[in-house]
Amino acid sequence: MAELKEKLGKRIQQIRKSQNLTQEKLAEMIGIDTPNLSNIERGKRFVSSETLEKIIKSLNIPEKDLFDFGHLKSKTELINSINMILNESDIREIEYYYRMMNLYRESLY
Repeated sequence: MAELKEKLGKRIQQIRKSQNLTQEKLAEMIGIDTPNLSNIERGKRFVSSETLEKIIKSLNIPEKDLFDFGHLKSKTELINSINMILNESDIREIEYYYRMMNLYRESLY
């Protein structure tokens, strides 16, 4: 059960951030306080079905998107996947991936 709480929390956080919402704003939208939302996102507290429905409505997403955990991988799994891609790529593709990662990294700050 703990793993589900963590995955769901990470997914809520990821979608919230992708929509440029702060924890404070989403918490306000769903009617809970910010520390509660923080605990949900960190997998420390399981979300009630009522709050889950409010999150889905506030983020304007299909329910299934909230439970799409296929992309959540450990750092080691991600590095291994990236290495497989790079080993199969030519230099132009590697340079392209490098530029894209740097652009993405810069956009985070």
